[in-house]
Amino acid sequence: MYYNLLTDILGLVRMYEQEMDKERPDVYDFSRWLHQYTARQGHMATDEPEWEGKANGRSADSVINTSLVHLYRYAKLQAKAAIADTEFSTPDDFIYLISLVAFGSMTKTALIRLNVHEKSAGMQIVKRLIDNGLVEQTANDIDKRNRMLHITAKGTRLLNESMENIRQASRNVTEPLTSEEKMELIKLLTKLEKFHEQRTRGDG
Repeated sequence: MYYNLLTDILGLVRMYEQEMDKERPDVYDFSRWLHQYTARQGHMATDEPEWEGKANGRSADSVINTSLVHLYRYAKLQAKAAIADTEFSTPDDFIYLISLVAFGSMTKTALIRLNVHEKSAGMQIVKRLIDNGLVEQTANDIDKRNRMLHITAKGTRLLNESMENIRQASRNVTEPLTSEEKMELIKLLTKLEKFHEQRTRGDG
């Protein structure tokens, strides 16, 4: 029996070597590959969790939707605590500034769409940032009617002063998860977000 098992393992190691083509393979990398391989082969056993109301017919979709709403509220509470005693009025203020830093200058429409806001709500946030001197707008060289938004020196300073508190707020939300669990959650959330983003654009 053990001989057959060893033969199977050697065969898997050979497949791993051919697929990965690594100069210095290690057992941890092989274990990750084996996890992915068994999932591709349909052999991954997933224990179905228990949840409140399951016995009464509450669906997994309902649980996921409720959890996402609750997590959004927990994250918002953490974000509000992070910007206490700063010039930021709401967490959306620093999220918009972070977007401009991460993705560069963009139009109002692009910034609002990036943060998945309705136009009226997004315009209020942009106006507040401009009025507070955290964002400025300039004419677009290509289309003069489309003005570009840029983070100001004041906005950059305020964001930098608040970043450690903001990072800590983010860590507080994901605190109980291991690094591996975070990576898996990112994959699942990215899959969901891309699906809804494409569907929304398709509907538009």
